[in-house]
Amino acid sequence: MEGTCERESVVGILANPESGRDIRRLVANATVFQVAEKSNMVMRVLLGLAAAGVSRAVMMPDKGGIAARVIQACDLHRTVSSRPLPELTFIDMPIQCSSQDSLQATRLMQDMGATVLVVLGGDGTHRLVAKVCGQTPLVTLSTGTNNCFPEFREATIAGMAAGLVATGAVLKREVCRTNKALLVEMNGHPIDLALVDLCVTDDPCIGARALWTTQNLKELFVTFAGADAIGLSAIAGQLYPVDRSEAYGLHLTLAPPDGLLTEVMAPIAPGLLLPVAVSAIEQIRPGKTIALATTTGTIALDGEREISFGSSDRLQVSLTMEGPLTIDVGAVMAEAAKYGCFAHHYCPALATLMLREVPAPAPFHTK
Repeated sequence: MEGTCERESVVGILANPESGRDIRRLVANATVFQVAEKSNMVMRVLLGLAAAGVSRAVMMPDKGGIAARVIQACDLHRTVSSRPLPELTFIDMPIQCSSQDSLQATRLMQDMGATVLVVLGGDGTHRLVAKVCGQTPLVTLSTGTNNCFPEFREATIAGMAAGLVATGAVLKREVCRTNKALLVEMNGHPIDLALVDLCVTDDPCIGARALWTTQNLKELFVTFAGADAIGLSAIAGQLYPVDRSEAYGLHLTLAPPDGLLTEVMAPIAPGLLLPVAVSAIEQIRPGKTIALATTTGTIALDGEREISFGSSDRLQVSLTMEGPLTIDVGAVMAEAAKYGCFAHHYCPALATLMLREVPAPAPFHTK
């Protein structure tokens, strides 16, 4: 723990206008994550950053309406509140309305001095940021369809935590977690990564990208898998849960019903539960490389098909423990409370004395 630094603190904010709006919202019983709520979340992040003493924020522009609403909200805030917000700058970059926007914005935010990135999106958005963010830590906020990697967290608290790390009030090394990732190689060259799951299908067409059926699934790799997960990692989570902190992942071989070892009913998207046959499960340790058994098809990374391959391609998957850094928001706020970061005239000795004098609760009786 340190005092707030005097240097300028810069936080990047990347809000994907397309997250939570893919085809799975049509084929499953899920609602679209509205632009208005994403804009409101950005404002709450900014208010949290201001409370932590952040002087400047940089944000990705968009054509989906988030940036326009945030500008309006900032203008309104200045007329009704005396509390200043961080100076907000929108990156000067062309908007392609594709994954390239997130990639370019992440690089430019780092060039502009951002030491923490707040990301609003689902697994796919965070995967894109992770590809280029290096050792810049992420504060993750869920606004996607499948949200295994990012947290469901109130944006105000996320902003406060991001600000405390960006200003140096809480040391990055004390509150950051290094995540696992799956690396894909084609013909001996690394081409992409996944943060949660990598699924191999024998369907040769990428199509609408998002996966919402199970009949063509052949192999599944996961970095972690919760029993309460949503998405393709739920297939593994229902059979063999793996925590984020475990030093291994899983490789599942999926099979048609006539050759199954077991069958699991998995929630592969919100409101969409489908049976999946599994014939084998094995652990993947860091550095171990597994060649794909499927010869022609597509690879979905964190739920979306991104890579097509043919019989002449050699594809391998490996697990690394050196994925992106994420900030443990709860740990940051615990440090902030311990040292009174948001308490005026804070006295640790007095806080200890006050706790000693709190009376024990009276017994609770029911009639």
